[in-house]
Formats: sequence, structure tokens, C-alpha cells
Amino acid sequence: MFRNLSIKNYDFKLIVYVVTLNIIGILAVGSANASMQMRQIEGAIMGFFLMVVVSLFDYKVILKFYWLWYGINAALLLAVLLAGETTNNATRWFEIAGIRFQPSETAKILLIIFFAQFIMKYRDKINTVQFIISYFVVAMLPLYLIFSQPDLSTTLVVFVVILTLLFLAGLDYRVIIGALLVVIPSSIIFISIILKEGQTLLNGYQRKRILSFFYPEKFVDDAYQQINSVIAIGSGRLTGKGLNNNIISSLKNGKFIIMPDTDFIFAVIGEELGFIGSLAVILLLFLICFECFSIARRAQDKAGLCIAAGIGTLIGIQSFFNIGVATFILPNTGLPLPFVSYGLTSLVSSYIGIGFALNVGFRSGKKRELRDTVI
Repeated sequence: MFRNLSIKNYDFKLIVYVVTLNIIGILAVGSANASMQMRQIEGAIMGFFLMVVVSLFDYKVILKFYWLWYGINAALLLAVLLAGETTNNATRWFEIAGIRFQPSETAKILLIIFFAQFIMKYRDKINTVQFIISYFVVAMLPLYLIFSQPDLSTTLVVFVVILTLLFLAGLDYRVIIGALLVVIPSSIIFISIILKEGQTLLNGYQRKRILSFFYPEKFVDDAYQQINSVIAIGSGRLTGKGLNNNIISSLKNGKFIIMPDTDFIFAVIGEELGFIGSLAVILLLFLICFECFSIARRAQDKAGLCIAAGIGTLIGIQSFFNIGVATFILPNTGLPLPFVSYGLTSLVSSYIGIGFALNVGFRSGKKRELRDTVI
């Protein structure tokens, strides 16, 4: 397993960035909801252990079973729709041995693994119509199952990651330009349709979230979370009010921040750790993404490149969405902030994703080999 491997290729910097960010997240979760802090610590320990284990097994062996991972992923997503727990009009969770589990979080990692090998296997046909159609046909099932929960935000994140992998695979720029010429006007038409009364493309609450973003003064009740989040972040000023404070003016203490330990954890960080703390979180997220792309550049093959870059893209896009919602530059969604928000499935899945990135880096040389070996 470790033949011809050098410890110099093991990216300890990435581990330091991830653990440091996770520690900040644990402290923030404890301040937002003290009862959840110990479970978050347990999740961090489990996630760290799995990250190390995953990083040591040769990813090329794991990729050989890529259709198995695809099948397991589809089965879990289908199971949650059939027998899952419904909360706030969404069916996204079920319990396994007393542990609350969210399949859409593990789907993000499993799909990156699957498509990395799918691209590797058909790398010589990437720019053919047959491959592109096959690629999106295979992607449709998990995307549909996630969307049906309903979970539009996760569907969009997964879709962006899948598109990014196709771009990294070497898709011809002419195909990309052609796709943009279709996607951009289609997106404008889609937005105009969902803003109209009586549309059936989105659920009522999803439409209200979009409307409250464009017209917050008309939909104050729906914009309430984001408005208070911005106020909380601004009130933290440079150094913040301090974690676990008892200040009366704190929006968190006054229960004005809804879901402070999950979707709006960045509002708690902004209020209690201030601009410095917020900047530290953003910087650590950037460094994690940078390290993942750095590993991708020196990967031995296209599959390794897709895995490392896919994990970096996932963390980057999800962080952008979460912080964008908390700062009111994006419509409200339900995405966790990687390694910071409370949520064991999200936290453990993120650690496993980093484990795969470390795995790719551990088996890479100083420079990426130009040849791609068939797995």
C-alpha cells in the first residue's frame, strides 16, 4: 500500500487548516447552542479518524468500485424519500442506529468519486456528443432525487460541482461557450417564470425566499433571518462581542438569529468574533480550497485531479453560498458552512472529502505525470 510513497507528499498544511477551522466552528456552535457542542466534538473526532483512514488507502483501488458507490448513493437518496423524517416541509433525514443521517451530504462526496472515475475511463471521448449525453443522463438520477426532497440549494451545489468536473476533464472551450449561450438566457427565463404567481416549478417557501431577496421591504417576514444576520455581523465591528457573552444587545442572545448553530453560524461568528474572526474563517476556507487545487495540479492522473479539484470546488461553492446568505448577497438557502456549522453528516462527509484529497496528494510526485493510466 505504501510502496514508493514519500511522507513529503502528505499535505499536513491542509490538515492544519481544516482542524483549525473546525475548532473555531466547535467554539461557535457551543456559543450558539451549548447542548450541541459535545456532539460536534464527537463528529469532529470521528471525521478526523475517517479522514486519516481514507487518505491511506489507494484511491485507484477505491475508484474501481465506482458503480457500487453510485448505486449506494442512489439507494440512500431513494430511501430517505420513502422512509425519511419530514421537518419543515422537507424530507432529508432518517435515523440509522439512532444516528440522524442526511444522504444528500454524503452524495456530494460519492458523486465526486463516481464522476472522477467515469471521466477517467472515457477520457478520450470527453468531447463527443455521446459522452456528454451519457454524463448528464447519469447525473440526472441523483440530482432529481435530491431536488425531490425538496433541496434546491444542494441540487444547485452538486450540479455546479458536476459541471466543474466536466470542465476540468478537458471539455472543448467551444462546447463551453455554446452551453453558456443556452444557459444564461434560460436562467433569465427561469427566474422570470418562478417570480410569477401560480408557477409550479418551485415550492411556495422557495419562491418566497427568492422574492424576499429581490423585494425585502415587501416580504419582511421571509427576509427576517437575513436582515437580522446582517445586523448581527455588523454589530460585531472589529473584534466582536466575545464568545458565550451575556450582553443584552446581542442578537444571538435575544434569539433574533434563527438556526444560529447551522445555516447562520457565520452571523454568530461575525457578532462574537467580529471582522477579525470572520476574516480568519474566510481565509481558512480559501486556504483549504487552494491546497485542494494545489494537490490537483500535481495529481498522477485525471481521476486524481478531478477528486482533489472537485473537493476544493465543493467546499468553495458551499462556503460562498452559506456566507452569501448570511450577508444577504444571495437568496436564503439551507446550506451548512463546511467544518463550521453544526451537523454530523456534513462534518464527517467533509472530513472524508479532505481524506480523498490527501490521498491524491500522498500518491503524487512533485510534478503531475502527463500520462493517464487506465484504472
